[in-house]
Amino acid sequence: MEFTQVQRQETDDVARFMTAEEWPFHTEPKADGTAVHARVAGGAYDDAYWIAHGPDRLGIVRLLDLDDGTPLFDLRVRASARGRGVGTTAVRWLTSHVFTNHATNRIEGTTRQDNHAMRNVFTKAGFVKEAHYRDAWPGQDRLYDSVGYAILRRDWETGTVTPVDWPA
Repeated sequence: MEFTQVQRQETDDVARFMTAEEWPFHTEPKADGTAVHARVAGGAYDDAYWIAHGPDRLGIVRLLDLDDGTPLFDLRVRASARGRGVGTTAVRWLTSHVFTNHATNRIEGTTRQDNHAMRNVFTKAGFVKEAHYRDAWPGQDRLYDSVGYAILRRDWETGTVTPVDWPA
């Protein structure tokens, strides 16, 4: 798999990718093309990368808050590429990319409670569940719980997973 940085002149490509299908576990399941164009033009995709296999763009990963000490990310994988390890490969790549190129101690990510595929990706990539927020994720039909995961630089460097010490 290859990861290439999204360029601002690729606004139409990003908009086409984001509007081509639904993203059921995101707060905006059907992206609005005009809004995507505006976000790209405003720099929201300056730290985004295409996930490709040969000529096929399988997904896009967007890094957020790289300067605040605890970056986050948004991952979108085409429905046709899901279940094939693309998400796990992308999260492992972005973890290495962030820790290699930025002075940060941790990377965080959140997902909806019922997004079992993404929760498995987090675990396979060495992230640890650190939070569970009840009724915190607005869906089209109801509120969902939001589940937070993170990986520490020291765990990434040593290949270990430090469990959370949950107090009683």
